[in-house]
Amino acid sequence: MPAPVPTSARPRIPDRYGVVGYPVAQSRLPLVHGLFARLTGQDFEYRLHDVAPAQFRARVTEFFAAGGCGLNVIAPHKAAAATLASELTARASRAGAVNLLTRRGERVLGDNTDGSGLLRDLTRNLGLAIAGQRVLILGAGAAACGITGPLLQAEPAELRVANRNPDRARKLAAGFHDLGEVDGCGLADIPLRPFDLVINATTAARSGGVPGVSPAVIGPRTTCYDLSYGGGETPFTRWALQQGCERAFTGWGMLVEQAADTFELWRGLRPDTQQALQVVLAR
Repeated sequence: MPAPVPTSARPRIPDRYGVVGYPVAQSRLPLVHGLFARLTGQDFEYRLHDVAPAQFRARVTEFFAAGGCGLNVIAPHKAAAATLASELTARASRAGAVNLLTRRGERVLGDNTDGSGLLRDLTRNLGLAIAGQRVLILGAGAAACGITGPLLQAEPAELRVANRNPDRARKLAAGFHDLGEVDGCGLADIPLRPFDLVINATTAARSGGVPGVSPAVIGPRTTCYDLSYGGGETPFTRWALQQGCERAFTGWGMLVEQAADTFELWRGLRPDTQQALQVVLAR
């Protein structure tokens, strides 16, 4: 009988992480986490998981049962992930949406780093002030739910959520009233005056479109921000610039910052987001 291989000589199986979505091929999270791994000297596996909604619960449960350590969650699974998690952080519970699942022994923790990532990009990377500003969120889905609480905590003078379905916007706003003043309305009911910050949290970009909102919400001092990202401008940032906004940004910075929150939770290290952001923007 051959002698057993010493434990120290056996190949180490790397920790397994990934991102789950449908579709998921467009996600740049593998690129960002790969950069973080190199910057911090970490070694782990990070893969794309393309999973249809009907298979989401079974596939994620299988991933963690097989030893998987953590998953980022993108559309359309953020609400479903909140129901799958064994426990939720306060911000994930508030949002009713999860973009991060982490195995904790036999349990799975659900968190939401969308809002913290956005706020860090807006305030630290872009130098924007939120306090005392008039802020408009376009869309009332999981992404909007994830950013509303953190934006309110930054104490804007006004926060309005507008959606194609007015009832959905009002329901979202009602869930955050205890954190500050926030109103919900239909896209056609937005007050026709410029906002200081307009955030696109809709999915219109997937079809190459823009939200059906009046150009009157944009003025020469308005900053526009699209949670979507890609090569160059998005349809929304292009449209916003055509309407005469002062500046328009895509969501690369938010992606990097929320991924850094994820990385810190998973690996116990905070990567240099400025260096990583320079690399992804140069590609």
